[in-house]
Amino acid sequence: MSVIVLVEHTEGSIKKKSLEAVQYATSIAQKTGTTVSAIVLGTLPNDEMENLGQYGAHKVLNVPDARLNELHPRAYTTALLTAAQQEASKIIIMLHDINGRAVAPRVAGKLKAGLVAGALSYPDLDKGFVIKKAVFSGKAFAHVNITSDVKVITLIPNTFQLNKGEGKASIEKLDVNFSDNDFGITVKEVNKIKGEIPLADAQLVVSGGRGLKGPENWGILEDLAKELGAATACSRPVADAHWRPHHEHVGQTGGTVRPDLYIAVGISGAIQHLAGVNGSKNIVVINKDPEAPFFKAANYGVVGDALEVLPKLTEAVKKFRQNHK
Repeated sequence: MSVIVLVEHTEGSIKKKSLEAVQYATSIAQKTGTTVSAIVLGTLPNDEMENLGQYGAHKVLNVPDARLNELHPRAYTTALLTAAQQEASKIIIMLHDINGRAVAPRVAGKLKAGLVAGALSYPDLDKGFVIKKAVFSGKAFAHVNITSDVKVITLIPNTFQLNKGEGKASIEKLDVNFSDNDFGITVKEVNKIKGEIPLADAQLVVSGGRGLKGPENWGILEDLAKELGAATACSRPVADAHWRPHHEHVGQTGGTVRPDLYIAVGISGAIQHLAGVNGSKNIVVINKDPEAPFFKAANYGVVGDALEVLPKLTEAVKKFRQNHK
């Protein structure tokens, strides 16, 4: 019997957030006297899979079908159900992202399992199997006790500290009987964003809103992001106005980020935006309106015009880096 965890990868590398998920599964396995089996769907170099042992995976079950390099929710569900049956698994871990949101409910329904979507804590086994998650757009927390025999959990990325150890996972091929229906949706083209730091994995994020006044001013925000090695993001009005691409939109109707540092530039801080960023470790707000609601959620605030503040901040970062080389 083992805890199984779905591992995501892209372009031959395992995503950092999946390493968090493996480590999370390892913690549960240690407390329950079981082991961790990582599920890798699609093609991935053996050394990448073996390295999952450094985060606690005992073995890797690989389905080396190239079609699975892209998300097929039905096929992913079939593979996970096969793995759960083979491993007699009672606990299944995934990420609370596009893949997890598409697959976890299907798996939970098939297995009649309790599901906690968006876990923010390790389970409290002293009180049953209690997991903390955010509710009401992050304005409150719920502690959910999963009482079903089989349990499915999806994790909010960048929530759990990653600690690399030693070890090498064994690799086994997982034989799955797919049906034509599992691949009923044909993926004709995948356009991936290249040359940018993925928001979901970013430790530093610089985000802009309407306070930048127009897309022509976005260069000063990108200059700061480049100096910091940060990802760029934006508020919904900015994406809706096509100042920035929609994949940069964070908030209740966009992506969720939990970086170590989130710099909000010219964003008022409506609750819909806060829902996507309030898990950030530190929030810095730059806004010329001292009454902007975002200041109430900020660790640090700068009252001033973003067009004047950002160039000065970028220059300060440059000098700091030069003096600490």
